[in-house]
Amino acid sequence: MSKRIEQEPIIRVEDVVAGYGDVTIFENVSFEVLRGEVFVILGGSGCGKSTLLKNMIGLYRPFSGHVEIDGEDIVSAEGAARLRILRKIGVMYQQGALFGSMTLLENIELPMEEFTDLPREAMHRIASSKLKLVQLEGTEHRFPAEISGGMRKRAAMARAMALDPEILFLDEPSAGLDPITSAELDDTISRLARTLGITFVIVTHELASIYKIADRVIMLDKEKKGIVATGTPVELRDHCEIAWVRRFFRRETASGEVAA
Repeated sequence: MSKRIEQEPIIRVEDVVAGYGDVTIFENVSFEVLRGEVFVILGGSGCGKSTLLKNMIGLYRPFSGHVEIDGEDIVSAEGAARLRILRKIGVMYQQGALFGSMTLLENIELPMEEFTDLPREAMHRIASSKLKLVQLEGTEHRFPAEISGGMRKRAAMARAMALDPEILFLDEPSAGLDPITSAELDDTISRLARTLGITFVIVTHELASIYKIADRVIMLDKEKKGIVATGTPVELRDHCEIAWVRRFFRRETASGEVAA
C-alpha cells in the first residue's frame, strides 16, 4: 500500500544563510518539504547537512532567512509560540542520545514529563505503545547498554515520537549500523511514513537507504555553499545536469569505475 503525500508544504525554508561565528557554511538555501513525504538532505563532508537540520529544528539560529513549520516561523517565534512549534517536531540525533541510567520506558517518558501533565500510568501506556511501533515491545525495562545499536536507534526514534509529532528529523540514522540492521531501520521509517503519515526529514549519505526510503532529495555542495540538485534519487541518477551528482548516485568514480 502506497503512502499519501499531500502537495501542501509542511516546511518552508526561505533564503537561509547559516554558519558559525564569522564562517558561512551555506547561503540562500530555499526549499519546501511536503506533508507526508520522506525528504533527504544529502552532501559531502562539511557541506552543512547537519547545520541545516539544526537550523530547521531551532537549535541554531540562521544568520538570515526563515524556516516555517506548518506555517509558523521558528526563527522569530518566542515563548509559547516557539513551544507550540516545537511540539510538532521530534528529533533523533546521530548517536541516539538515550540516557544510559534510565530504562527505555523512562527515556521515552521524559518528553511527556517535561511537556505534559499526564498521569504516570498514561505515560507508561504511551511509552509502551511507541516501543511497539518500532518493534521493541517487551524491552521497556531494559537499559540502552543492554540492547544492540540498531535497537538503540529505534528506541531513540520511539522517544522522538513520544509527543506525537507531525515531523521527525533524523540525523544520520544508519550511521554505525551493519547493512542488515540499517535495512531494518529503513523498513521502520517507511512503515511509519506510510501508516502514520509522519513527515520525515533525514540527513544521510547511505545510498542504499536513500533509494529505499526517499521521496525527494536535496544535495548540498561545500564549494557552492548551497543546494546544487533537487529531485528523486532516480531523477538525479539519470538526468541531473551535474556529472558528479550522477556519479554519486551510480557509485562511480570520475573514471567511471563503480566504487566498492
